[in-house]
Amino acid sequence: MKNSFDNGTLTLYPEGSIDTTNVAAVEEDMNAVIGQHQPTSLILNLKQLSYISSAGLRVVLKLRRRFGANIRAVEASPQVYEIFDITGFTEMLPVDKAYRELDVTGCEVIGEGANGKVYRIGTDTIVKVYKDADSLDEIKRERELARTAFVLGIPTAIPYDVVRVGDTYGSVFELLSAKSFAELLAEDESRVEFIAERTASIAKIIHSTIAPANLPSQQETVLSWVDIVEPYFTEEQYRKFRSMVEQLPEDGTMLHGDFHIKNIMQQGDDTLLIDMDTLCVGHPLYELAFMYNAYVGFGVVDRHVIENFLGVSADTARALWRRTLSLYLGTEDTARLDEVEDKAAIIGLLRVMRRCMRIGEDKTEEGRKLVAACHDRIADLLSRYDTLTFEER
Repeated sequence: MKNSFDNGTLTLYPEGSIDTTNVAAVEEDMNAVIGQHQPTSLILNLKQLSYISSAGLRVVLKLRRRFGANIRAVEASPQVYEIFDITGFTEMLPVDKAYRELDVTGCEVIGEGANGKVYRIGTDTIVKVYKDADSLDEIKRERELARTAFVLGIPTAIPYDVVRVGDTYGSVFELLSAKSFAELLAEDESRVEFIAERTASIAKIIHSTIAPANLPSQQETVLSWVDIVEPYFTEEQYRKFRSMVEQLPEDGTMLHGDFHIKNIMQQGDDTLLIDMDTLCVGHPLYELAFMYNAYVGFGVVDRHVIENFLGVSADTARALWRRTLSLYLGTEDTARLDEVEDKAAIIGLLRVMRRCMRIGEDKTEEGRKLVAACHDRIADLLSRYDTLTFEER
């Protein structure tokens, strides 16, 4: 029997059918390979298995008793998965279905984030392809988060299928010819008012929702970023920075975590959010900070970064940011808008610094310029403000 062994885990690859005519030989082969390697965990790769009878399932049951929680089955065809499901085996051990394969070569890229790229694969479907080859748990988590958000009244698209894309996986969404706000704005940059109004509206819906208890704390994440950039600041600046973040009230507000016009889709009259794997809980300033980055912050040294990311001019992106902020806060007061933007910039540019350090860009000349620009702006703002809170309406 084909097999592979790696770091204590043995993978067996049964083929064809397992029934009364061959079950004894199959069991003997399995036991021989297991005896040879003495694994601590076992994977049954069922990709080439077309049928398994009750006799074969009894062999699996013996293996389940032998390995306990350290056994799982993967890549079961729909037919084989149904046998495991009907007989109750899916309640005894993890059984993963095989996924249909999808080729995105030549497909339009309509979005890209830290975790993956979003491709349009048809007039009414898109697929988010994850960068991490071991992303199934992440995909399942995002599906659950999308369902949770939907039930709580947040307009979002729920993935209906998981596919294999090369060496990794993707989630498929049906969006009926929907376009992202970035696409709509690129087609007509005069639509700033419409997109700002819809963006502010959906942000208020999210931020008026009490988050479920299982979402990560954005405050904890931001505090870790402050610690990472500590060497760039004086001791006094670092302590003040950390204290200002710690004093931001935590009231259970739900945040999207990557909220910008490439993650907001227009489907007919409906506005929908995608990329729900970044859902978190925290003060709304964090959301505003990440919006600021997408429209302004990442272009603090080179405006073309914003233009390349969003597909619109840097001036249009900044106009959209200011108008969205005005509608979100419910004010035209320039001084107040400047204050909230400054406070968003403190957190947003912190994230830019941390990103540069995480991917090693701070070792390049361009990266050092970006880190220095972010540092100088943050240091100036820290000298002008004593709190990150702002009046919400």
